[in-house]
Amino acid sequence: MNNKIVIADTGVIISLSITDNLDLLNQIFGEYYIAKSVWIELIKYKSILSKKVFDILQTKVKEIKGVNYLSVIMDFGESESVILYKEINADFFLVDDKKARIIAESYGINCIGTLGIIALAKEKSIIVDLRPVFEKLLENKRFYSIDLLNRILSKYNEEMILK
Repeated sequence: MNNKIVIADTGVIISLSITDNLDLLNQIFGEYYIAKSVWIELIKYKSILSKKVFDILQTKVKEIKGVNYLSVIMDFGESESVILYKEINADFFLVDDKKARIIAESYGINCIGTLGIIALAKEKSIIVDLRPVFEKLLENKRFYSIDLLNRILSKYNEEMILK
């Protein structure tokens, strides 16, 4: 999948950052960007994200050229990300929010979430074990279904997480 352009939403950036896996975006896709409104949202998370993450992300910020006509149906970061995706003809929108994903997909946008990225990393042998990554997500109050995490762990023959 290398040499793909992706637009990342706030939730995916936070989840990958707190598990020390932000570099997966470069390793799996190639280029990635964030909308300016996502950058503004991320600033609220300075207490949990490292300076290194902010230094990296600062170089990834892009402003949309057009009007944000989607902000009435999606949050500002997600709506700007969808517009940026269209403007730069990106290949994937990285988003965890279910409602935003449904709306984005209705516009013909290819979406993938944090768990999909982590599973791809496992398939490419970039990540050896999924369970420690999933546990770190849960420890940091990232909200993913235990059933879904266990289904993914089972698929890769890893020990499941207790409920």
